[in-house]
Amino acid sequence: MKILISNDDGYQAPGIVALHRALAEVADVEVIAPEHNNSAKSNALTLAAPLYVHEAHNGFRYVTGTPADCVHIALKGLLDHRPDLVVSGINNGANMGDDTIYSGTVGAAMEAYLFGIPAIAISQIEKGWAHIDAAAQVAQRLVQRIERERMLEGPAWLLNLNVPNLPADQLKPLKVCRLGRRHAAEKVITQQSPRGETMYWIAGAGAAKDSSEGTDFHTTAAGHVSLTPLQIDLTDHAQLGDWRDAVGRLAAD
Repeated sequence: MKILISNDDGYQAPGIVALHRALAEVADVEVIAPEHNNSAKSNALTLAAPLYVHEAHNGFRYVTGTPADCVHIALKGLLDHRPDLVVSGINNGANMGDDTIYSGTVGAAMEAYLFGIPAIAISQIEKGWAHIDAAAQVAQRLVQRIERERMLEGPAWLLNLNVPNLPADQLKPLKVCRLGRRHAAEKVITQQSPRGETMYWIAGAGAAKDSSEGTDFHTTAAGHVSLTPLQIDLTDHAQLGDWRDAVGRLAAD
């Protein structure tokens, strides 16, 4: 099994190092990741500037671009093979609920999915890398099960995993769940620059708005690893009929 590994925290992040170490035990793996932290870059591609690729002392390749850039140029220019699976992470902090829209970790995995390759985004709930090896083992076991069940042979899929920062023997079994929702983000932070100009900093994400049973928030709070299958189609299918009726009325005016 050939696996491409990427992330959004950069090629030197402890999360990607631990993930590589764990997956290299069960597969042929390559790392192509951003040079620097690219959190919240979502699916952004760099179109107005060239991208450069360098190789680190440990064999990891790093790109002067976004997470999606890394997977895109890996699949369409760098690799001499098509990987069986792309795994993005392990992210330094949760990617649950609305986070998935902004997440560079999910964005890297989604880029692979758009090319028809199964992909997994994996994150730890809390920042700081506590028990990162336990999270890496979760990824390893899941990949082994996927290969054993021959799940790489059908249509591509996109999975989002979130792992509590717990020792391996305290992690509860993986549970399939839906995305929750967050409240609006915290107020923007303003500061004065040394030149007297106002600087604006995007603040942290808000608290969970929907953390009811069955959501990723509820699942991970109980100590389980959450698994959410994602899709790309943003169409509000339930509202299509209402909007057709509304447009019909507008046209009749």
